[in-house]
Amino acid sequence: MNLFAEEFYATRRQALQKRVAQSDVTALVIGVGAEMKALTGHEFHSHERLTALVVTADSQVLIAPATDAASLPALRDVTVQSWRDGENPYAAVANVAGGPAELGRTLTADHVFGLQAVLPETRLMSQRFADMFMIKDPAEIAELAKAGAAIDRVHEQAPALLVAGRTEAEVAAELAALIRREHAEVDFVIVGSGPNGANPHHDFSDRVLQPGDPVVVDIGGTLDTGYHSDSTRTYVVPGAAASPEFQRAYQVVLEAQQAAAAAARPGMTAGELDAVARDIITAAGFGNEFSHRLGHGIGLEIHEQPFIIAGSDLVLEEGMAFSIEPGVYVDGQFGVRIEDIVTLTDTGARSLNNAPKALEC
Repeated sequence: MNLFAEEFYATRRQALQKRVAQSDVTALVIGVGAEMKALTGHEFHSHERLTALVVTADSQVLIAPATDAASLPALRDVTVQSWRDGENPYAAVANVAGGPAELGRTLTADHVFGLQAVLPETRLMSQRFADMFMIKDPAEIAELAKAGAAIDRVHEQAPALLVAGRTEAEVAAELAALIRREHAEVDFVIVGSGPNGANPHHDFSDRVLQPGDPVVVDIGGTLDTGYHSDSTRTYVVPGAAASPEFQRAYQVVLEAQQAAAAAARPGMTAGELDAVARDIITAAGFGNEFSHRLGHGIGLEIHEQPFIIAGSDLVLEEGMAFSIEPGVYVDGQFGVRIEDIVTLTDTGARSLNNAPKALEC
């Protein structure tokens, strides 16, 4: 589904042209994927053949296989140049670029090497172009809010599924069905019970849930407009109390998550925001058990820039959307993760997820 009118995408491409004009390169080359969809509103599937949008200061040219020419959408101010099998599509890109170019990050390695062969001064896309994809338009934020509300409705039903004697796989199947009711596609389902929760990217298994088990439930889906949801809550299987160590870890992670959400604002760096949560977890003695970054961007991709990671000097800006998801993972025992998607306003962070976080154990 193409959510926005062509005017929206045409304006975005024109803004990109202005940035090219102000840069030290002559073109930006975008391959198929989320970046192309963000600039055109369309998904292109040319398989192994090169399809690329070449944006210069005074032109927008879509280089595409002749096999796909008849199905290409009409885009304002975009000229189509088709190439036939046996011709060199990279030379066509070079002719349009006319000099040094930056390459979008969705171009695959074979196309990157092919372009570098004819444009030796090419380099990967720099921050001056990347932030156009990181900073969301208000209409995009509205879609992410819809996605956040949709996954919240799934989380609200999750506790009732966590019954002792059921397997992770059985719970995951029901969660997937609930996600599908609220989204066009299911992106992923993680149900990590007991020691399986200590693996941050555990999927699900035939492990049987036991009374008092902590269960990490991380779920996400895609709306029909292409925008994603992603949210994590950690629950306890009824019938017995969770261990005191788990309960302490949960409260530490909850404090870290809430502190980072309260601290997030334009002007701070991604590394500084990561440190807000990480320092709390480290001070509580769980520093070695927090093994991943604090968060990732989200939009037309489930994981995209900005990455909220230790040491990053990326300055956060109004309109960015990203997760805040600290975790503690005690090998062989349990995991805890709490994740919300937030967007940055001029004064701070607005959470797009509002499912309960209070621990019932």
